[in-house]
Amino acid sequence: MRQKFFVLGITAFIITSVLYFYFNIGLFLLVILSILLLVGLANSMQHKHAILRNFPVFGYFRYLFEMIAPEIQQYFIERSTDGKPFSRNQRTLAYQRAKNIDSTSPFGTQLNLNRSSYEGIKHSIFPATVNEELPRILVGGPDCTQPYSASLLNISAMSFGSLSENAIMALNKGALKGKFYHNTGEGGLTEFHQQGGDITWQIGTGYFGCRDDRGGFDGGRFAEKANLPEVKMIEIKLSQGAKPGHGGVLPAAKNTEQIAKIRGVQPHTTILSPPSHSAFSDAKGLVEFIAKLRLLSNGKPIGFKLCIGETSEFELICQEIMVQNCFPDFITVDGAEGGTGAAPLEFADGVGMPLEPALIFVNKTLVRFGIRDKIRIICSGKIISGYSILKAVALGADMCNCARGFMFSLGCIQALRCNTNECPTGVATQNKMLMKGLVVTDKSERVFYFHKNTLHAANELLAAAGKKSFTDVDINIFMRGDEFTHLSDLYFPDNLKSVTKH
Repeated sequence: MRQKFFVLGITAFIITSVLYFYFNIGLFLLVILSILLLVGLANSMQHKHAILRNFPVFGYFRYLFEMIAPEIQQYFIERSTDGKPFSRNQRTLAYQRAKNIDSTSPFGTQLNLNRSSYEGIKHSIFPATVNEELPRILVGGPDCTQPYSASLLNISAMSFGSLSENAIMALNKGALKGKFYHNTGEGGLTEFHQQGGDITWQIGTGYFGCRDDRGGFDGGRFAEKANLPEVKMIEIKLSQGAKPGHGGVLPAAKNTEQIAKIRGVQPHTTILSPPSHSAFSDAKGLVEFIAKLRLLSNGKPIGFKLCIGETSEFELICQEIMVQNCFPDFITVDGAEGGTGAAPLEFADGVGMPLEPALIFVNKTLVRFGIRDKIRIICSGKIISGYSILKAVALGADMCNCARGFMFSLGCIQALRCNTNECPTGVATQNKMLMKGLVVTDKSERVFYFHKNTLHAANELLAAAGKKSFTDVDINIFMRGDEFTHLSDLYFPDNLKSVTKH
């Protein structure tokens, strides 16, 4: 191809030169051909990119198509039920609810219901009345002196740095209007989070916002922010679903001067938070750290977030809780399907326990140790609809955190560029030009409506199941496709005995 490019290119250049010399036409084409030949020559001489070396100039189309591959996939290839991690139907649902427009769908389901993997709700022939009031849950165990009444659905951990300042402000203003909390993520509590909405301040292994000069935990700096009135709860991040056992990642392209100052790090460098905490290293230390933070925050709810891996380690934490008689007020369970702006593929695809078995395990373990009534369970991981909320509650959760659903409400199109600083909608970028596309006043309304309409849908499903309260929900209201196989075998046996007519 390289040889053909130069043969055809030089031939075209000679012909165009002759036309221009004798007839004074083709000057523009001559300039274009000159540029293409020079670019092609440079491509064929470089040693870094084999595609460009073998296919001068034309090789750029490969990079163009690679760049727009997610959009091509979304707009021209995938079906409404296909897209990953969220299908077109799921994204459309989030957009419609955020815009507060009709979110009904026509012509019946597009799913194949006659499969063993199908899941659905057993509705009641006598539905309950739909509760128009959105559900709330009181968080605060026996050691908490400032309990907090939280919404059933809240904004999951997303840091400033991972998200833009406009996105953070819109989320918090939406949380203010909807009266639900906004988790800061491990990047620290910033001015952009402080728009009046309730805050859950997440303390990660980097201790951003409460960090001493050596990168360790600073109790004094922690106390200053923990006692702000908008900070309602504090969450210790042990691990997250997208990269359990791996510290947070802030790519250098997104680590601006502003973010570096907030976090106390060097700007324009990739920030890798440590995989583990320096303030403690075992279950005993974790429980002692919980007690320390509760004291420094004057009794606010303290909890921790984790993705379940080695189950015996969680059991050791439960044992230590009982030994010290010190209870976290909540435990946030993240599933391995959780999202993040930047994660190594091996961790995202192959480490950690998915949300459903993790929720079941945590709930049953707390019950087995006799401490379930003292601790709230918050779940996080692909919570995007009323159905997913109801299912999480049935599996043991008291409350739900949602990240990517709220990102959709901000305008995210699942372009899969969160880690490149080139998010086209201004949600997950620090590029000022792209950020301007996200108008805070408009998007904060969409955050509010997404929350309101999603919880209303959960209330409608609850009523359809004949239940009046989320405390009445258990796994018995759900059915699976493999149950239908049993019914088919029961009522339509494979071998029918012939019936002789008399």
